Amino acid sequence: MENIESSHKSWYKKWWGILIISTIILIILLGIAIAWTSFKLISVMNEKEFAPEISQADIGLINGNPANYSLGTTNPLITIVEFSDFACQYCYNSFSTIREISVKYQDKIKYVHRYYPVVAEHSLMLAQAAHCAGEQDKFWAMHDALFLNQGVDSETKVIELARQIGADGKKIADCLNQEKYLSVIEKDFSDGQQLGITGTPTWFINNYRVSGDIPRDKFLMFINELLANLENN
Repeated sequence: MENIESSHKSWYKKWWGILIISTIILIILLGIAIAWTSFKLISVMNEKEFAPEISQADIGLINGNPANYSLGTTNPLITIVEFSDFACQYCYNSFSTIREISVKYQDKIKYVHRYYPVVAEHSLMLAQAAHCAGEQDKFWAMHDALFLNQGVDSETKVIELARQIGADGKKIADCLNQEKYLSVIEKDFSDGQQLGITGTPTWFINNYRVSGDIPRDKFLMFINELLANLENN
């Protein structure tokens, strides 16, 4: 009698029916979660006017200088390329945030610093000084020092700043006098012009582009949501 009653149970009451329903519910919930993440990502993008769908030609220009310094993993989920100027106030506003992101997500993100020296007459000299410091494994120390001491505007002051971070000032001076890395900066500037960059900072974050200072909370929210979206897919 019990077996007969069991055989007449509705399909959704049988073990396999319950399993099917549970699976469907799980798929629906997962879809809702992904849709919500995408919605939040779009909302963050719209607030700062992120422009998606960068062309393949643009991607080649964005990543087109192997001489640039970078932080993070060599196999990133997110690549952040910044065109920056050490004399730029808006770049100064953002630099501590991008350094924080570079440390916090170092196993998921690659951050690439590129030069776009357009703000002041001494911008080009500052860019060359940073790259010269890179010869002594001091690029990031010089990068931070130039922003933290924004207003340094002469070769003499730059060499003194280099000494303060532990670099050899004479080597920096020789490097600057030889314009040893001028071609690196010129390559960045040329690529930036072809990309239509009109000011600094300009960011390329995977397939998104945004110009200007991104407030810390918006930047972190965008990165978190973009990572969540990528990891869920």
